[in-house]
Amino acid sequence: MLGPMYEERASRVRGAVAWTRAAAPPGTTGRVLPDGCMDLLLWNGELVVAGPDTRAHPAVERRGLPVYGLRLPPGAGPEVFGAPAWQLRDQRVPLDALWPAAAVRTLGERMGERIDRAADPLAELESAAAVRLAGRYGTAGGRRDAALLETVVARLRGGAGVAPTARYVNLSERQLYRRCRDAFGYGPKTLARVLRMQRALRMAASGVPLAETALRTGYADQAHLSREVRALAGVPPAELVCGWG
Repeated sequence: MLGPMYEERASRVRGAVAWTRAAAPPGTTGRVLPDGCMDLLLWNGELVVAGPDTRAHPAVERRGLPVYGLRLPPGAGPEVFGAPAWQLRDQRVPLDALWPAAAVRTLGERMGERIDRAADPLAELESAAAVRLAGRYGTAGGRRDAALLETVVARLRGGAGVAPTARYVNLSERQLYRRCRDAFGYGPKTLARVLRMQRALRMAASGVPLAETALRTGYADQAHLSREVRALAGVPPAELVCGWG
């Protein structure tokens, strides 16, 4: 969910979003919705990896500090963090459990220096991710793999079914499932559900009535939309839309 304390911008890391949430009082709780992505965060003063969610994740502020995040595009997380996405599903993991402790310490120190100078600390997250993504876009094989995953996301986001998507990218459904599980943390059916929910919530937040939103985003009706949003987010869509933007 977005809000007046939240700001984002396009990242210099291809397909990523750099975002900041202003400090909130300790004990403040929030709801992080599934979006098919993984994030690199400075949260509660610690560098943390947010794995791919299959349900809303409750976020609790412990120290009342700003949160800085880099939301990686779907499928890019494993390249950055060095682990298949399914291993991080529905988890928040300290970055030093995945990266060398010295690298994490250096990144934290550089971000702290930028915060002290009132400079943009997100630039350090972007630089760290860009180095690890160099192989993704720097070789022919890496570019082919990235293009395949981007195509899968685009087709599922557009409403294509799993079987047609698998045929389109010349994979069997079982192969597509394995690729999706490693890249996104779950299979293509779950990814499609998450992407469709995000599309529907953004459409509804723009002022489109829920009944029309449901039909335009591929749900059978408004009741179907409500059931899916409750299953993934834990609350009805109207409650989420009211807190959006």
